[in-house]
Amino acid sequence: MALPNSVAATRALLAEGGYVADKALATTVHLALTMGRPLFLEGEPGTGKTEIAKVLAAKLGRPLVRLQCYDGLDLSSAAYEWNHARQLMAIRLAETSGGDRERLEESLYERRFLQERPLLHALSGPPSVLLIDELDRADEPFEAFLLEILADFQITVPEYGTIKAEVPPVVVITSNRTREVHDAIRRRCLYHWVDYPDAAREKAILAARAPHLPEALSEQVVSFVQKLRGGDFFKLPGVAETIDWAAALAALNATELEPALVDDTLGVLLKYQDDIAKLRGAEAARLVSEVKAVPV
Repeated sequence: MALPNSVAATRALLAEGGYVADKALATTVHLALTMGRPLFLEGEPGTGKTEIAKVLAAKLGRPLVRLQCYDGLDLSSAAYEWNHARQLMAIRLAETSGGDRERLEESLYERRFLQERPLLHALSGPPSVLLIDELDRADEPFEAFLLEILADFQITVPEYGTIKAEVPPVVVITSNRTREVHDAIRRRCLYHWVDYPDAAREKAILAARAPHLPEALSEQVVSFVQKLRGGDFFKLPGVAETIDWAAALAALNATELEPALVDDTLGVLLKYQDDIAKLRGAEAARLVSEVKAVPV
């Protein structure tokens, strides 16, 4: 599928995939696609950063190549690795057949012995969407390796040479800001902070992702979550938790919020016991009362 030719078309494409984007986010995504620049999305967990890459892959008809970052991620797991078992087998076969040792040593670093990991696969395979997810979880030295990829869409393998993408992938990098990502990465990307949605956009998100939820309950869920995000909790619920909570309430055949119902389902909305204990009981009842008094 061709890339969208305007901000409005980009926003519509995201909406077709169930992602409700505001104009600022849609503009940044559109510019990244049009200019061929990596898209760097930063924000709190659960605000929908990863989902953007998934929707772009689905709606552009491209495979999603995902690199999930973690502490200790290295080159062999992220980009490529030589297949030592095949190389050893080739050596043994050559020895038994009396092959030319010099020619054998040269052939050990041919492309057929190179195992592709996500980064190399995204560059050498068909046009794709490359998701580098939660870059802030990787070690800082790993970022230096990414610079060549983000600037020139290529990887240099010392024993083999440079492998450059014929069609550069759409690159989406996400960070939850558990640490600061280096400026060199940021300079090569178009940046956008993905914040929690306002009430109107969150209601639109629920309409797209939980269309069978009664409208009154949808309004109460959004209002409750919006008020909850103004509180002092260790981990505020993101959009993903709002959608999950709405689905849980629908599964329980709820038509409106009740304090007891909220107490029983807090584990869907909050992920830490201290937060659940702080909200359960009187505080949950107070929020329910406010939500019913002033709907969204």
